[in-house]
Amino acid sequence: MTIEINNESGHQIDEQVLLRLMEYNLAELHVSADADVAIVLVDEGAMESLHVQWMDEPGPTDVLSFPMDELRPGSEDSPTPAGLLGDIVLCPAVAETQAVAAKHSTQDELILLTTHGLLHLLGFDHAEPEEEREMFGLQRELITGFQAVERQRRA
Repeated sequence: MTIEINNESGHQIDEQVLLRLMEYNLAELHVSADADVAIVLVDEGAMESLHVQWMDEPGPTDVLSFPMDELRPGSEDSPTPAGLLGDIVLCPAVAETQAVAAKHSTQDELILLTTHGLLHLLGFDHAEPEEEREMFGLQRELITGFQAVERQRRA
């Protein structure tokens, strides 16, 4: 599995946490060890350009996902085949603002956004209430599991 992290944002980010998060999430979602994904962290100007270009929305956003091979989560018996998951683009400056409002750390916000972006790469959406319940429930489950593993790792 190749997880590429490219920080172009100018913000100090613990890339190892994001790497461990992606490894954990991909394993939990039974994605092939031969799948590839990229995480790119950008500044507000770059994110705004992408947001306008791809979503026709003004201003920077927190996360954008660009799926490639339209892979879906697998199961223990049938993992997702090898392929290119796509790119998750994060804006740490927006994440920092949202973290303050949510009363948690920027790192926690980036964990949430990275997990959210990965679920979008795997075909999840939240446009309809039922889709939102499924996606956000799985997102909470993944983050809670990852945080438990991280606590054990530090103990």
